[in-house]
Amino acid sequence: MAAMKTSRARANVLLAAATWTVYVWVTRMWNIARDPVHDFGFKAVHSALAIVSVAFAVALAVIGLRMRREASQRRDPGAPPDADPGARPDPDPRDRQEAVGR
Repeated sequence: MAAMKTSRARANVLLAAATWTVYVWVTRMWNIARDPVHDFGFKAVHSALAIVSVAFAVALAVIGLRMRREASQRRDPGAPPDADPGARPDPDPRDRQEAVGR
């Protein structure tokens, strides 16, 4: 098996696992909730399992999204992460001193 070389590929694996986990547990809980055969205890235990699993999926998704953002920033190192492209840079404080001294 070939090793994954990019952080983006690893991030995509985490995002796919998170998506799959949420899909499986939402489908499972929908089916359990609509099934009259199962008693309250069964539904309560599986609801707790679903909540914990979905919480782990959210954690995986957050990590995966951060990894993707970092990988894209490494690809374009000249772009600052949160800079507004239309914003003007702060003026040099030396320019103010020269204007006052004139």
